[in-house]
Amino acid sequence: MLPPTDRRPDVADVASDTETASDILTAETVDTVSECATVDAAPSAPPAPCPPPRWPAKRDVFGVGISPTTYAEAAECVVRAGARRESAVVGAFAVHAVVTASGDPQLRAAVNRFEMITPDGQPVRWALNLLHACGLKERVYGPTLTLEICRLAAERGVPVFLYGGAEHVTPRLAARLRKMFPALKIAGAMSPPFRSLGAPEQAEDDRRAVEAIEASGAGIVLIGLGCPKQDFLAARLRDRLHAVQVCVGAAFDFHAGVKPVAPRWMQNRGLEWFYRLASEPQRLWKRYLVTNSQYLGKLGLALSNLPRTRRQRRAGRRAAAKASF
Repeated sequence: MLPPTDRRPDVADVASDTETASDILTAETVDTVSECATVDAAPSAPPAPCPPPRWPAKRDVFGVGISPTTYAEAAECVVRAGARRESAVVGAFAVHAVVTASGDPQLRAAVNRFEMITPDGQPVRWALNLLHACGLKERVYGPTLTLEICRLAAERGVPVFLYGGAEHVTPRLAARLRKMFPALKIAGAMSPPFRSLGAPEQAEDDRRAVEAIEASGAGIVLIGLGCPKQDFLAARLRDRLHAVQVCVGAAFDFHAGVKPVAPRWMQNRGLEWFYRLASEPQRLWKRYLVTNSQYLGKLGLALSNLPRTRRQRRAGRRAAAKASF
């Protein structure tokens, strides 16, 4: 068991020190008492059956269901589902993903079937608090959630499969995760060829992915393809896999050390998009110019509907009060 820390260091810490995982974890998640059998259980005792995950209820943000949750709850749900080899899908949505799904009926229908979508970006957390009075104190950032899941999966012996990333990225990611979590079982890894959405080869790529993942025995599949490609993939495969798929996007590049990570002060102030834009202006300028503007417009429009906002906030407070008992 790793020692608790006094704060939650951000994923930015990984860029400077990948020697230990304790710099990424919190007392909240480290002190969570497992209801499942762990790898340290006494060999003479039969393993306790893992109870099913209790997925948090979603709240509507521009037509997309977002889960007001914490790192501890989200990681617990994923690892429980993985231990039971349940078919489920989890996403981590920042502004770009929320706006993209909000404006695409096909994508929106797909992601609203996901068991959980965490508020990956600070503006998404702010929207949950403003529109639904969720009282979230921190976002649930995909790259940091990835490490929380790996820590818990290592403790409980749940195998993990890595799907996505460039060919030079995935082996580096696997090596770094093994260094941070020596007990982590990486059942397999696959870097699919780059394809456009709907490419003729898509069905064959999907078949190969299903065969590899099912043969590996993994209970958790970490997917790093970016939005919306990873979300459509997870939706297509959900009924063909006995595993929970977790779409974590840029976490592969960050933890492999191939892309820079925004400083913590920028992340905490919702300015990570600006850091990424400065790092990759040619690729990201249109995304952030368009989606950030659309997000602000959608949020302003939602807040202007005072009767609906009041109803949502009252419902949010009642749900919070009920959960506290």
